[in-house]
Amino acid sequence: MVRPVRRTMGAMLTTPTAAPPPAPSPLPGGNHRLAMPRFTLDGPMTAEQRDFLDTYGFIRFHGFAAPETVRALREEVEDIDRRIITEGRTQIFGVPLIISKGTRRYVQRMVFSSLFGPRLHRFLQDPRFRSILEVAGPDYRIAERERDGLVINHFRREEGSSYSNLGWHTDSLRDVFYFERPRRYLNVGFYLDDSPIQKGGVRLLPGSHDQGLFNLLTRKAYFVDHRPDPDEFAIEALAGDLTIHDGRVWHRVATATVTGDASQRRVMYLPLMNGPVKEKHDGSPTPFYFRLKRLAGY
Repeated sequence: MVRPVRRTMGAMLTTPTAAPPPAPSPLPGGNHRLAMPRFTLDGPMTAEQRDFLDTYGFIRFHGFAAPETVRALREEVEDIDRRIITEGRTQIFGVPLIISKGTRRYVQRMVFSSLFGPRLHRFLQDPRFRSILEVAGPDYRIAERERDGLVINHFRREEGSSYSNLGWHTDSLRDVFYFERPRRYLNVGFYLDDSPIQKGGVRLLPGSHDQGLFNLLTRKAYFVDHRPDPDEFAIEALAGDLTIHDGRVWHRVATATVTGDASQRRVMYLPLMNGPVKEKHDGSPTPFYFRLKRLAGY
């Protein structure tokens, strides 16, 4: 006869081990309060997409370009980078370049890039950009030779890097230094690398584009304030994704929590302009705006 197993009272009353508390989310507060749909851009922007952009001041489109297109653009950007370093350039059309200070030198803010690479120039002719220009407003154009042209930011966290973060700012401050009234300006970014939260990346204050001139100029200390904001939203993206943010939105670039190649994040920013054409040339002066950035360490 099989006898039943007898359990002691102590075994019966053993308290189960409590589960450890969940790890805190690395995403900031804004990401928990706002869920961005998985938008794609296959033609004209939809009413839902326009409404999201108008309401929050930014939007992200997944898979704008195929992986082979991204690879081709990266190759050309790296080739232009090597040429600029070899030629010893420090500025283009009066706009300073940001170059790393380590033993391996590379351009961390490249300007007028599409003038140096045919693939970049062809990419800007994609008909889907026409739909973005229509949303931007009447008579907008892709201005390859105006302001800073096609800008490519190259963020890395490592010794010698000159560009690992960027303090709070709005893009509309440039209008003031060009003696123009701040206006709606769409900043279109195309990602050449994956940008998970570990790489830092763009942080925005949703809805902050809907503000008066006083808040646009004084809400935060331009470029020198790097402190996280409890309401900020982190933009995560994959290589080939496209983002748009209103130039009046307060935003910053956070420092990566990883280093070296793991921290590399390259984003191209398209030059959308309207109004009179003001092309740059070799004799163009350096705008005062860049002297302000230099004082802030950029």
